[in-house]
Amino acid sequence: MRPFLFLGTRPEDDAADAEYAAVLRCAGLEERDVRRVRLDRGSLADAVGDLDLEDWSGIVLGGGPYTVTDPPQLKGPDQLRAEVELRALAERVVEADTPFLGACYGIGTLGGLRGGHVDREHGEPIGAVTVRLTEAGAVDPLLGTMPPEFQAFVGHKEAVSRLPEGAVLLASSETCPVQAFRLGSRVYATQFHPELDDDGLVKRIEIYRHHGYFEPLEEAELIAHARSAVVTEPPRLLARFVDLFAR
Repeated sequence: MRPFLFLGTRPEDDAADAEYAAVLRCAGLEERDVRRVRLDRGSLADAVGDLDLEDWSGIVLGGGPYTVTDPPQLKGPDQLRAEVELRALAERVVEADTPFLGACYGIGTLGGLRGGHVDREHGEPIGAVTVRLTEAGAVDPLLGTMPPEFQAFVGHKEAVSRLPEGAVLLASSETCPVQAFRLGSRVYATQFHPELDDDGLVKRIEIYRHHGYFEPLEEAELIAHARSAVVTEPPRLLARFVDLFAR
């Protein structure tokens, strides 16, 4: 099997390591099956050289504290570099219809292509929301294996307010109209986190308490809500992505 490529952008080592471990676990893959690249530490070109999309079964992009709608003056050099690299990669991936799954930050990366627009109108606080498949989502090869309605963990400042031209809306929530979409036949982005269970979300609440997602005094309440949520379905997406595209 050709390996999968996992791209991370989390500067915090504990959060980055936990996310990678969760992706492996949910996808049913071993480390030998997934090449991990941390874009917060260096360029994609330095890590993998001249990236040939045919060398990989698919690409998974994780989430993180980077947001494309941050003012440029607030973005550090690593974030600015990562955004440029991911934009170029996203354009190549869409053009080639390379299997791609971007979780949370994937919305920011893919959502601005082809006339799409990402802004802060539909941000959601950290916690579980009810995600509902659209008619297209119900028959989609990836999302269509999910129940018509399921709980998923979210926590984001920005979201897609206008889909890219040609994108297919696959899932929505009451507070965020675009929870998942597809470009072409094999390029996906989800606003929710398919890799997160309650332990993973609690860890992120603790790590990101001072990153503007919530008021620090709300931490205990958010943790209690995370522990009480029943989120079981989203991890199936990563395993299904592997089933569909491993080659």
